[in-house]
Amino acid sequence: MRLEGLRTTIRAVTEPAPDVSPAGDPRVAAATARYWRSNRRFVVVLILLWAFSSLGCGVLLADWLDQWHVGGAPLGFWFAQQGSILTFVLLILAYAVLMARLDARHRRELAELGR
Repeated sequence: MRLEGLRTTIRAVTEPAPDVSPAGDPRVAAATARYWRSNRRFVVVLILLWAFSSLGCGVLLADWLDQWHVGGAPLGFWFAQQGSILTFVLLILAYAVLMARLDARHRRELAELGR
């Protein structure tokens, strides 16, 4: 049962958006512009978080963060060695979830315009 739900979700995320209206429809252009604006916002925020985690915490703030310890290692060292990689993987997961939601919303919006 759970596998079928996963298949349905994957199918909904991977199928292309429906062709809903003739080319040049300003409503479709506005919906597409909103989609790409949201997409760019996600990318910029996630890249800034990644840069802060890897460069900020791992290099620039490492000496200040070393006053705290994680698992016996100074926090600045931990960010430079494991924290930035872990943050990167979590940001990839966050991007996948955010984009799946954005794609579904965009697909619904285009389908509503086609009615």
